Amino acid sequence: MAVLEILDRIPLLSGVPRSVEELPGGLTNRNFKVTTDGGTFVVRVFGGDGSLLFIDRDAEHLATLAAAEAGVGAPVHAYLPGEGLVVGYIPGRTFTEADVRDPANLPRLAETCRRLHAGPRFPREFDMFDVQRRYLGIVRERGFRLPARYLEFMPQVAQIQKCLEVRREATVPCNNDLLAGNIIDDGQRLWLIDYEYAGNNDPCFELGNLWSESDLSPGQLEELVTAYYGRRLRHKIARARLLGLMAKYGWTLWASIQDGADQPIDFDFWSWGMEKYERAVAEFTGAELPSLMDEAARAD
Repeated sequence: MAVLEILDRIPLLSGVPRSVEELPGGLTNRNFKVTTDGGTFVVRVFGGDGSLLFIDRDAEHLATLAAAEAGVGAPVHAYLPGEGLVVGYIPGRTFTEADVRDPANLPRLAETCRRLHAGPRFPREFDMFDVQRRYLGIVRERGFRLPARYLEFMPQVAQIQKCLEVRREATVPCNNDLLAGNIIDDGQRLWLIDYEYAGNNDPCFELGNLWSESDLSPGQLEELVTAYYGRRLRHKIARARLLGLMAKYGWTLWASIQDGADQPIDFDFWSWGMEKYERAVAEFTGAELPSLMDEAARAD
């Protein structure tokens, strides 16, 4: 078993009595809970070459260190380049989408994001407009499946990018992948895990992506953005909506790449991606898009 070989090369975990339990989740790696007399740890065993998906394991390691310093991520105990990462185990309950949608948790999520965003900068940048174009190039070059009408919405993408540049945001260190399973509640505070896609980014992308991943209502996104900024700002709410739309549109191609690359994991990547894409199409073709772009470009 590869994980046992990795554990034997980590001084902290080798040569001591230990129990190993595989944890659920993880689409680009396998996660194991390892318990020893010295504590409990999570070993992330990297799965294959992540470069197609914009995963840089060295950058992930450094971002995980920075998140721990910011007080929202688990402490890092070991790193084996190209193989795995060992972090502290955070006792608590993993969020579900229902937890993210709970009105009581929206201010907690906003506060946790603020703490991460105020922490040390990450070693790389993340811009979904760039990532989406990179993913599209890979899908077309390799002949992977492209959802019907996907290219029809590229002109709107260009318009969205242009309108967001009118009020360009300073970037902050973002997780960029805040699906519910990457949020842990220890009963007192929230922790954020999994920094594969971490990078300095517009904070409204973090909020919009969180909205997208757990399929919050527009009203819930408004509450989240208002809690984050401390007051209601229409242009920030619109900005988060538009970047949440870009998250859906971009991560659709992540799924297309995973589907086409024939990953060994038993997961229906295509259906996962199409669910996001269908919600993106509804927004691209909806009546609100022009007014959202208008509001994002002007001051309150």
